[in-house]
Amino acid sequence: MDGAVVTVAAPVFILLGPPGAGKGTQARMLQEAQGFVQLSTGDLLRAAVAAGTDAGKAAKAVMEAGGLVSDDIVIAILKDRLADDDCARGVILDGFPRTTGQAEALDDLLADSGQRINAAISLEVDDSAMVARISGRFTCGNCGEGYHDVNKPTRALGICDKCGSSHMKRRADDNAETVSQRLTEYHNQTAPLIAYYEGKGVLQSLDAMGEIDAIAATLSGMVKDAAT
Repeated sequence: MDGAVVTVAAPVFILLGPPGAGKGTQARMLQEAQGFVQLSTGDLLRAAVAAGTDAGKAAKAVMEAGGLVSDDIVIAILKDRLADDDCARGVILDGFPRTTGQAEALDDLLADSGQRINAAISLEVDDSAMVARISGRFTCGNCGEGYHDVNKPTRALGICDKCGSSHMKRRADDNAETVSQRLTEYHNQTAPLIAYYEGKGVLQSLDAMGEIDAIAATLSGMVKDAAT
């Protein structure tokens, strides 16, 4: 009809890859460059708990009891977050889904709002290089910006380039033994998502062993093409 308003569903992207592949770094760079919202499971859980939403209260009860938050609760929290106005331009999912069961639940959630996965981009890296990459990384405790001793040091020693804080953090489990265990878990649980999204026709692969800015430029182009 003349004058009808056509509503275009917000694009949804997933970044896949093992620990240390650079998913968080690349998601933040995409967020800054293109205005998409980065959504990570950990941040979503913490925000929902802090906001006291129904799903947040359910997650808090489980965490306080020492349990693992169920997929149903995570999906409920994600549903609430996707309804926020800032997600209207598009979102980048970082760290979710982790299993094919979660992927199927996500598909159902998006279908309810007329959305879909525009692209699941697999950041391809060598397992042998992950120990050095992960053991050298640290983050700003104030704003969450990620750094690396070799690949992405702060311009001024110990000072965050983004917010100027000197509060830097390193994960206690960023060591060779736990990295090896996390890689094994990734290949056993999350890597099958590659086959899942390949079957859906939305899988793309990106060599993530190069320079951060070069990877970001290639990834940005892939996202722009898939968003249309």
